[in-house]
Amino acid sequence: MNTPVAEDIRPFNHTGFYQYLAERRLMAARCATCGEINLPPRALCPRCFGTNMEWIELSGEGQLEGFTLIHVGLPAMAAEGYNRQNPYCSGVVRLAEGPAVAAQIVGEDGAIPTTIEVGMPLRVVFFEIGKAENRSIALVFKP
Repeated sequence: MNTPVAEDIRPFNHTGFYQYLAERRLMAARCATCGEINLPPRALCPRCFGTNMEWIELSGEGQLEGFTLIHVGLPAMAAEGYNRQNPYCSGVVRLAEGPAVAAQIVGEDGAIPTTIEVGMPLRVVFFEIGKAENRSIALVFKP
């Protein structure tokens, strides 16, 4: 995938990132000067300090670098039904293209994976969360 996306200009920040996420696309900012890939996206390259950024679509493939089970989470996760009796798994995924991203990790049924270990391969899935007009897309990975 790793090809620049030129169909529209979106800000190289969380707003642009979530707009693409709503379209079920995992995007990152790449510096056209030095090639550094940034996720979350940045308008300024942390490697060469250049501002010549472009959006690229990532493969969504990666491996788990670390994880934790969360029993008392953020209010948004509690609103989705997660609590002490129904914890969720959050992890850091190193993507095939290089950057790492934090996201929820789920099994095939959407719950905590029955088997989870550092180094396991994962792929991106996009979950709808919220209700009616407040519905949004969450970045989630599963084996």
